[in-house]
Formats: sequence, C-alpha cells, structure tokens
Amino acid sequence: MSEMVKKDTGTELATAERTRTGTTYTPRFDIVETDEELILYGDLPGVAPENLDVRFENDRLIVHGKVEPRHQDHEFVYGEYGIGDYYRDFQVLEEVDPDHITAELKNGVLHVHLPKSEAVKPRRIEVKPR
Repeated sequence: MSEMVKKDTGTELATAERTRTGTTYTPRFDIVETDEELILYGDLPGVAPENLDVRFENDRLIVHGKVEPRHQDHEFVYGEYGIGDYYRDFQVLEEVDPDHITAELKNGVLHVHLPKSEAVKPRRIEVKPR
C-alpha cells in the first residue's frame, strides 16, 4: 500500500498538550485504502457532532473537535477522561474528489470517506488478441 495520507504528527498514540486555553489532544486514526477511496477512522470520545469541524482545504484534511466539561456539579475522586480540544491535520497526497467527501460520527469514532478522483482510480486495461 502506498502512503496516500501523510501524518503530520510523529506519534502513534493519543497525546495531550497543555496550552493557556486548555488541553489539546491528538487523537489516533486508522487509514484504509481501497480502489475507490481512502477511509479514516478516528477516536474522538466525548465529542458531539455539533462540536466537530471537519474540513478539506489545500490538500489537507483538518479535524477539530471539542469535549465539553461533564459532571460539573460533582467533585471528582479521580478523572482520566479528557476535556478539551481534539485536533488532527493530515496532508492528503492522493487526488480526491472534494465535492463527495463525507463524514459521520458513530459511537465516538469519526469515519471520513475521501473518494478518489476518477483520474487516479485503478482501471483495467483490455488486452486484445492479435
């Protein structure tokens, strides 16, 4: 499989970076390539669809989500569940059809479908007898 999407982060694990405005997490993604499309699956636990922004611009797929604080009226004994922003940025090295990109969020997993343009899809070449 050729590398059609270049990861801009050098990490394979979700990481957290503390900033002045809160915490930004780098979510983990799986990328699958078929003849027809690239499919990205990203872990975004706690992100509601209305708090998710997925963009494709200048050959870059940008995913930005926000997890709102929960249980503010309770005192935590212990907490590991992240509150803050999720951000991931991919450079797409394959020609895709930007008008037909789709995204859906299922059980905390983002599915982004990047259909390949007709020009780069594999095609069978007919071999004629002589």
